[in-house]
Amino acid sequence: MLEDDTATRVMGILNATPDSFYDGGRYYTPEEAAAHAARMAADGAHILDIGAESSRPGATPVSLEEELRRALPAVEAAVPTGLPVSIDTWRAETARRALALGAVMVNDITGLRGDPAMVEVVAASGCFCVIMHMRGTPRTMQDDPTYTDVIADISAFFEERVTYALDNGISEDRIWLDPGFGFGKTVEQNLALLRHLDAFHALGFPLLIGTSNKSTIGAVLDVPPEDRSGGTAATVAIAIVKGVHCVRVHDVKTMARVARMSDAVVRAAPRSD
Repeated sequence: MLEDDTATRVMGILNATPDSFYDGGRYYTPEEAAAHAARMAADGAHILDIGAESSRPGATPVSLEEELRRALPAVEAAVPTGLPVSIDTWRAETARRALALGAVMVNDITGLRGDPAMVEVVAASGCFCVIMHMRGTPRTMQDDPTYTDVIADISAFFEERVTYALDNGISEDRIWLDPGFGFGKTVEQNLALLRHLDAFHALGFPLLIGTSNKSTIGAVLDVPPEDRSGGTAATVAIAIVKGVHCVRVHDVKTMARVARMSDAVVRAAPRSD
């Protein structure tokens, strides 16, 4: 399912946190997590992404012990859906234990920079790995983000990180790239990223993007997080037109329909006449 490129993959977000910007506290218990995972599976998710530490702008990290306390029950709750489970973490120990419970992907917002042991855990397990671009940390990433050229700079980052991953034993066919919409970028930089997403295809890896309900949408439309579904749908459709492999979203039911409709247009079979 993760390798299939006949349709855009929809990654459903399951935040086992009390403080995420959009849905913090909604799925904090194992029972809530299990119900939400089952609902996303029924609504058309292809992958479930579980995070236990908020990465919103200005967020402070939690301890390893707290991340494990939140994340592992959520992974256990999600695995029975039968969908591939991703663990959204930069910590090697959290990744190792989530993979042992049945997760098959590590989604690392630090691009394998946050914990030097992460690359070994990923390589040894043979799991999929999302390498994401971020300036600084969630606490500092929005402190005057500047680039010489946002697309060229992100591409150079990916080239260096992919080389690092390959040199340390991660298989080429297990790497996905996420340019980090909203992570250390201004509104205009995020919009430029969307306009030029197709530039990253030159790197030769599947692209994942997560625009769901983020502050750039709020800034453009002047609406709060709970009223950003329409803006999210627009960014999802644009990303699919630009050829992304996977979209990471909160509202799976609506965005899965956006993806199916967008796919019907951009992935149409060639005419025979």
